[in-house]
Amino acid sequence: MVEVVAALIWYKDKFMICQRPANKARGLLWEFVGGKVEMGESMEQALIRECREELAITLSVGQPFMEVRYESPDLTVHLALFNAAISAGAPQLLEHSYVRWITVSEIDKYPSCPVDKTILTRIQETKSVVRQTTKVDIVTFPMSAFVGFVSSPFPVPSCMFRFAEALEMDYFPFP
Repeated sequence: MVEVVAALIWYKDKFMICQRPANKARGLLWEFVGGKVEMGESMEQALIRECREELAITLSVGQPFMEVRYESPDLTVHLALFNAAISAGAPQLLEHSYVRWITVSEIDKYPSCPVDKTILTRIQETKSVVRQTTKVDIVTFPMSAFVGFVSSPFPVPSCMFRFAEALEMDYFPFP
C-alpha cells in the first residue's frame, strides 16, 4: 500500500486544486497538492516537502480532514488529507499544469483523480466544511506580482503594487 498525503488549502470560500501533467499517470486530472510519504518521514513532514517540491510553497499543516483508502488493479493508496494554509511563497507550476482556486459548486467542472472523488463528494455534501485555520503572521509574494499599480501617500517602491493584476493570474496564491 502506498501512503500518500495531500493538502486541503482554503482561501475564503475557495480551495486549491492542481492539474496533473499530461505525460504522467492520470494525466490532466485534477487533484489536491501532495504526494508519497518517504521512509522516516511523518505525514506532516511529507506534505510540507511535497508542497515545496511541487509548488514552491511552505505550508502550515493543521488537523486531518479525512482519510481515504483507494484500490485499483495496479495500486492501493491510503490518502490522508490535511487542512493546511500557505505560510510562505506563491504557487509556481513546478510539477502541475495548472493551479485553480475553486468553490464547492465548481467541483463537477474539474475531472478529478479517482482517489480524490470521495473527498470531493464529502466536501459537496457538507458545503459548510469547517476549516482548520492556521495563524499565519506573514505571507510572502513574488516581487513580480507587485509592479506599479496603486499610488500610495507613503514612500513605497512602485514595484510593490500590481496586486489587482496578480489576483487574476492562475499561479497567484489567492483568488
